Amino acid sequence: MNKPLTKLTKSGVKKLEAELENLKTVVRPEIAEKIKLARSFGDLSENSEYDEAKNEQGLIESRIAEIEQTLAHAIILDDDEISTEKVGIGNIVTILDIEMEEEMTFQIVGTSEANIDKGHMSDESPIGKALIGHSVGETVTAEAPSGEIQFKILNITKKEEE
Repeated sequence: MNKPLTKLTKSGVKKLEAELENLKTVVRPEIAEKIKLARSFGDLSENSEYDEAKNEQGLIESRIAEIEQTLAHAIILDDDEISTEKVGIGNIVTILDIEMEEEMTFQIVGTSEANIDKGHMSDESPIGKALIGHSVGETVTAEAPSGEIQFKILNITKKEEE
């Protein structure tokens, strides 16, 4: 099964690589030690510590595989090619919610990097989709679950080098 290509910013790639390194070099050995210890308790058929450690191992191995797959099929966005003329992935956008008269600023990112609590909005979210391809001063309408919401694009920038 071919996984669709994932768009990642350079900082998103760095974060995934750091998480992968941690899972492989720290978490995986810790879980192996838990399994080893739990086996020493004897009968595995009624050994909850062993079952728990094996479940944890499965989750970690699944996450490792997911990260490796994402990185292997990622399109890494070159910061130099990110334009501030129109909204695109990698841009930091300031918008005004016209109805609420509230300003919001966030970075448009690929789905795998999305985390609205950290100010990272997916390009596939209703607001992200609506903003893509538009310029400063334009008013866009997003189809949200609660109905249509109008935003005015106030500013488009790109992240400074880290």
